[in-house]
Amino acid sequence: MTLLVSWIGVDTHGIASAYIAADSRISWGNDCNFDHGRKVFAFRNSPDILGYCGDVLFPSIVLSQIAEMADHGLLFSHEATCKERFEAIKEAQVQQFQRYPQMVKKIATDALQLLHICRDPKNNTKFACWLMEWHRSAGWSGTEYSMPPCSGILMVLGSGGAEFRDNLKRYQNGPDHGTSRCMFHCFCDTLFNIKDNRCGGAPQLVGIYRKPGSGANTYGVIKDRRRYFLGAYIGNSVSHHGVEWRNDLFERCDGATMRKLIGAQKQPDVLRRN
Repeated sequence: MTLLVSWIGVDTHGIASAYIAADSRISWGNDCNFDHGRKVFAFRNSPDILGYCGDVLFPSIVLSQIAEMADHGLLFSHEATCKERFEAIKEAQVQQFQRYPQMVKKIATDALQLLHICRDPKNNTKFACWLMEWHRSAGWSGTEYSMPPCSGILMVLGSGGAEFRDNLKRYQNGPDHGTSRCMFHCFCDTLFNIKDNRCGGAPQLVGIYRKPGSGANTYGVIKDRRRYFLGAYIGNSVSHHGVEWRNDLFERCDGATMRKLIGAQKQPDVLRRN
């Protein structure tokens, strides 16, 4: 059912980055799984990232359409505020949902959560976060959440959330507490050791930097000497240089060799259980 975690990195100048990480498993009951499902989205031409949990079919169809619409200037203007971008995404989502089959109760679960994090187009240290939710009994709603004053967790969603929160207590007392790598270390350690068999597959990761004029990033993730991009396995027969690669320690890596880049900071996880 998903483990989805978001966090921010803060330095002396304010918020420097924001991330959403998710597992890649789509499950039907307890016995049928697919470990390569996309759950996070990054807009290439604007600093917006999305992640979802709950119902799978509808967001997997619609969110890629919304991201493409935004990247082609069909959803909001380049100068749109965070609030305006959220409202545009919400409106597109709701409009598409209204066109969904009337017998939706037979093909959708009872709830859907969509997380949206973005950066202001004029103030690069101003980030915003909204959670859009649909419940069968209550319909659609949207809530804005305030940003933490220091580096740390922003949102934890999905059936794997309880195990992540329990594990986070260890990491918050560890040597790297208060850093982005601590959050990703905890996410990966939880996912690799999770008891909830509805969560699994490779980590997938999207993020936003404070860099002026930049869009959002989709990261390739290296796990067990294998490359993954949005949950999909990437083989050796293609160029790997068009993507920023991270391993499951959050270290910057060469996509071709899958080794840590020369000069990149080592980020060992002394609390990793495997």
